[in-house]
Amino acid sequence: MFVNDSPPPTPPTPAPHPPHELGHRLTEVFDLVGPLYRRALRKVEQGEPVEGVTVGVRAVLDLLRQHGPMTVPQMGRTQALSRQFVQRMVNEASVHGWVEAIPNPAHQRSSLIRLTEEGRAVITSVLGREHHLNRQVGGDLTDAEVSACVRVLTEILRTFDHVDVD
Repeated sequence: MFVNDSPPPTPPTPAPHPPHELGHRLTEVFDLVGPLYRRALRKVEQGEPVEGVTVGVRAVLDLLRQHGPMTVPQMGRTQALSRQFVQRMVNEASVHGWVEAIPNPAHQRSSLIRLTEEGRAVITSVLGREHHLNRQVGGDLTDAEVSACVRVLTEILRTFDHVDVD
């Protein structure tokens, strides 16, 4: 009896979709992302009475949690939101004591916005509630499937990097 010590052959990597087919398939993604986004926003808003955090303020708090102090224009570019909208959300968060403006050594007229300890506690609470909800997603999703989804959405987002939001 002969034993083959070599590993089994690796299946070939699938070829990328041709552009004319990819466009149709990605339309399916957009058809799902829109309703998903709107439903997720509604769910976050349903928790507003608990934490008092609107969806827009939640986005600002989480951005600052992830990246540290940022200017309003930086936040707007990162989130593809107008500076005016971000400024309103920063103002709202500031009224609650969740963020504060600090001097920006790189730019005299554009302060850095940073989370306060109270703001960090609030966004931690909001994210904890969201993560609890996300754990309820079914479908026996694998890490590879979620990674592939993130990769696809990142590539789609990159396609629209040039779109001006102001």
